[in-house]
Amino acid sequence: MSRAKDLESLRAAILANPSYRLAHEDADLLADADLRPLRLQLELVKPERALRRHAIRSTVVVFGSARMRSGEQAADPEREQRHTRYLDEARRFAALVSHRFQQEGRRDFVVVTGGGSGIMEAANRGAWEAGARSMGLNITLPHEQLPNPFITPDLAFRFRYFAIRKMHFALRARAMVAFPGGFGTLDEVFEVLALVQTGKMAPIPIVLVGSAFWNRAVDFSFLVTEGMIDPADAELFTVVDTAVDAVSVLERFYGGTPPP
Repeated sequence: MSRAKDLESLRAAILANPSYRLAHEDADLLADADLRPLRLQLELVKPERALRRHAIRSTVVVFGSARMRSGEQAADPEREQRHTRYLDEARRFAALVSHRFQQEGRRDFVVVTGGGSGIMEAANRGAWEAGARSMGLNITLPHEQLPNPFITPDLAFRFRYFAIRKMHFALRARAMVAFPGGFGTLDEVFEVLALVQTGKMAPIPIVLVGSAFWNRAVDFSFLVTEGMIDPADAELFTVVDTAVDAVSVLERFYGGTPPP
């Protein structure tokens, strides 16, 4: 009897050892540095499968600050008023685009954001209020960014790697609309501009909403004068002030019919 117990104890030690776990169930293994290529592949494949399942053919990417809040007491009332206007325009833009292309039973120009608060939440909310799907591509950060509640649950994803997240922003993008924002917004805007400028990405309408902000945040004319970009590069984007104007830019670019 003692020998049987000893054998069971030995077997229990084997079953409890991490080496006996199925590889795909071994969280410690998947977190290992050697498994980074596999983690990158998983982050590429998982959202792609969901987008195919939902038959989403094209997206319009909306970028902008997560820090904007509406209706809060602010030390600078004028800034608060500007931020509220940007939030309203982001919400209106997403509603207009979503109503147009998803009411027709299509899966074109599905709104996709970074999944957080501020401008991102306003855009996802606009699509939600139009009864349409929208996506959110969240990212793990030192201070965890919760997903806003207006993302379609089947289309809410969380990423570890910025690079793969950026790929998903770009893969189906048929337009980019950027509202005022900080480093993250500027990073995404210049990423897309560089991809289009270098021919790594087909030309798409790139719209910057908020002329007062963008004309001060980036002096594109200075970049042309200094020879850092060509004059034609300054034509890769359009600066507007309203959601209606942003939609008009998209309609002119595609002649009213987004490509498949």
